Amino acid sequence: MKTDVEIAQEAQMERIDAIAAKLGITEEELELYGKYKAKVTLDAWNRVKGNPNGKLVLVTAINPTPAGEGKTTTSVGLADALSALGKKTAVALREPSLGPCFGMKGGAAGGGYAQVVPMEDINLHFTGDFHAITTAHNLLAACLDNHIQQGNALDIDVRRVVWKRVLDLNDRALRNVVIGLGGKAHGVPRETGFDITVASEMMAILCLADGLTDMKRRLGEIVIAYSREGRAIRAKELGVTGALTLLFKDAIKPNLVQTLEGTPAFIHGGPFANIAHGCNSVMATKFALKFADVVVTEAGFGADLGAEKFLDIKCRFAGFHPDAVVIVATVRALKMHGGLPKTELDKVDMAALEKGLANLTKHIENVQKFGLPAVVAINAFPTDTKEELDFVEKKCQELGAEVALSEVWAKGGEGGKALAEKVLAAMEKPADFHFIYDEKASIPDKIGAIVREVYGGDGVTFTAAAKKQLAEIEELGFDKMPVCMAKTQYSLSDDPTLLGRPTGFTVTVRELRISAGAGFIVALTGNILTMPGLPKHPAAERMDIDEHGKITGLF
Repeated sequence: MKTDVEIAQEAQMERIDAIAAKLGITEEELELYGKYKAKVTLDAWNRVKGNPNGKLVLVTAINPTPAGEGKTTTSVGLADALSALGKKTAVALREPSLGPCFGMKGGAAGGGYAQVVPMEDINLHFTGDFHAITTAHNLLAACLDNHIQQGNALDIDVRRVVWKRVLDLNDRALRNVVIGLGGKAHGVPRETGFDITVASEMMAILCLADGLTDMKRRLGEIVIAYSREGRAIRAKELGVTGALTLLFKDAIKPNLVQTLEGTPAFIHGGPFANIAHGCNSVMATKFALKFADVVVTEAGFGADLGAEKFLDIKCRFAGFHPDAVVIVATVRALKMHGGLPKTELDKVDMAALEKGLANLTKHIENVQKFGLPAVVAINAFPTDTKEELDFVEKKCQELGAEVALSEVWAKGGEGGKALAEKVLAAMEKPADFHFIYDEKASIPDKIGAIVREVYGGDGVTFTAAAKKQLAEIEELGFDKMPVCMAKTQYSLSDDPTLLGRPTGFTVTVRELRISAGAGFIVALTGNILTMPGLPKHPAAERMDIDEHGKITGLF
């Protein structure tokens, strides 16, 4: 069995100008990064922004398990299948983070014969967007500490500096640090820490901004600290908003690559889905919608996280919504949600399957609560039996969701044609899209609506610290923004051990953070860390490169 990287390395890629031509993007509208990668210029947007939008398909999933679901693989394979059916198609995905790439989760370029390429480049440095975010974020941190050192005219309370530094690696040792040691010439000592780059508010801003002007405005609105009197201090007060924005002059342009079968792929931005809003950039999606007739995009983790944020945050800001939603599941993962151990997933256990199917049915109901048609993609495994597949299909159809077997990992676009046909039919159904909550409602009401409607819980409680933060947020006037829930991806609840479809639980909010530049409030629940750590044996231990530059071990 060939590895993903071996399959990718054998691919016969087309030059990126030929891929762009499939969408009507001219050579003059490309900025080339070698033969197979390019950025699409903002001039291209100005040319097509008046065009009607194509159809949009959102790919989401059940709550992930170690058994695997294959959401990105399904997104890529579905796009290839739609192309094979004669549709002018593009796929829009997030950029992978180096942290999970070298850690445990792995990359995010799809798998098997449903991948985006050049796979090694996409999973590593790509076009430098994440480096731009890391540099801009840390420039703001450096200017903030310099302001404190040089007299502190803004009267910043050094105990209430909320802007940390970032690094795009998993490094638990940097979660809590002390800086400014070594005497007066080396800064003012204070406690701080590092987040991973994909958790930076600047990542969220890049993915929600609609251009450089909007980017500059949003960067200036970032709350970086509080004064000793309790006033929120914005980034623009340091006078470096222009410098921050110029670091994004290239990063803001969407990246264009291709799938193994030559379908155009926009890959741009990558906020974490269990911390930030988990979607590729608004600009990349908008570009794709103007150039293609059908656009396939995805949102991170299960529908309770990525899809909820895609619909309640990204769609609210961007002014579009999906025409259909695909929910990816596997029989193996459903049995695991039903309590079957990972070591026994190959055997038929209809009781476990029926119990675990409750997780999938909840996600179907959630998509329908947003007023959108749902299609279930069962990612095929050799151990699946006809009895199991028929059972899943029957239960989904009872809820009004069509079901298709997806074999894109093994067969590429050809293995996704049945799914593509179901998706095309679903997109013709009438949609009644609406949000789960009113952004002008109170923060407790917004979070409560998400917990009850999307997670299926009884309500929300706030720790004493979160209550204090809530009062301050309301006093400062930041409470009329959407809410971005930071929650475990493994459960509908905030307890990762509660699989399936738990009931009777409440969600505890332990911290509230203001992301005024991004335009939302982050509610942290459970043990969510904004700087992950490495496992005992990180993926980096299996990677190598030879004297000819050939990479091995990268999945």
